[in-house]
Amino acid sequence: MNFKAVEGWGKLPEGWHFVEVAGVAVDAKDNVFCFTRGEHPVIIFDRDGKFLRSWGEGQVRRAHGITIDADGTVWLTDDLQHTVRKFTPEGKHLLTIGDPDKPATLQGGKPFNRPTHVAICPKSGYLFVSDGYGNSRVHKYSPDGKHVMSWGEPGTDPGHFNLPHNLVTDRDGLVYVADRENHRVQIFDGQGRYQGQWNNLHRPCGLFVDRTQNGGTFYVGELGHALPVNEHVPNLGPRVTVLDAKGQKIARFGGPFGGEKPGEFTAPHSVVTDSQGAVYVSEVSWTAGGSLETPPREIRSLQKFARVA
Repeated sequence: MNFKAVEGWGKLPEGWHFVEVAGVAVDAKDNVFCFTRGEHPVIIFDRDGKFLRSWGEGQVRRAHGITIDADGTVWLTDDLQHTVRKFTPEGKHLLTIGDPDKPATLQGGKPFNRPTHVAICPKSGYLFVSDGYGNSRVHKYSPDGKHVMSWGEPGTDPGHFNLPHNLVTDRDGLVYVADRENHRVQIFDGQGRYQGQWNNLHRPCGLFVDRTQNGGTFYVGELGHALPVNEHVPNLGPRVTVLDAKGQKIARFGGPFGGEKPGEFTAPHSVVTDSQGAVYVSEVSWTAGGSLETPPREIRSLQKFARVA
């Protein structure tokens, strides 16, 4: 399994900027929804990269995660507003989970303190929310937004988290959590019972499961070094790793170091596939790099990859 960057994909209208793309999702028609940190929070392209529309202007504190469910409903996770919100594909607001702009106690375990992502179980319709930067929990909600249960605490033991950054559910309802700063993906059943973990990952940040593949194929966007001492160490990311349902590596792409050439990454933050097996990777390249330069500059923050033989 190999992937090649599709150069020039996704043209914005004149004068528009992503700033950076925190999350990316694909609907049943292969339209690509980008959750950005610019003036236009949700920007939508068709499969070929043609701009379709945008929405969400003035409604987002800080974009973080985007998920599209089987009905085409769009779920946005806003970590600085401390909410998960449900919208129609056209941007009509339907539901808010969380108390806007009022974080729960730091590491207190109650929802939410800077949540990061939402996953929807295809069997039950239940929601699972990773929470996140200010908590070490996963929260389970009914489809109508009622809290059911929570699990997790700070730490490194099984079932503990050190920044649960992303999560997905497979066809059987298992929950996979990108436990970013513990360098692993942990696996739970729908009741929060620990089932196992996948290691040999470096700061797993983005997470997606293609449920159409045998048992599910998992895509993990990994961040690069977080410490100056690792700055010149190769093969730590940023990169994307593809795993089978048993957690075995079947592909990996991106260079040995970060970079801006096609196929290289700065900070993969979200990953998704479409019906043709193409992969879309969004990056928080402004936060990770561009904002730190003198003068600051916008770096590419979205790439499409075609699967090649």
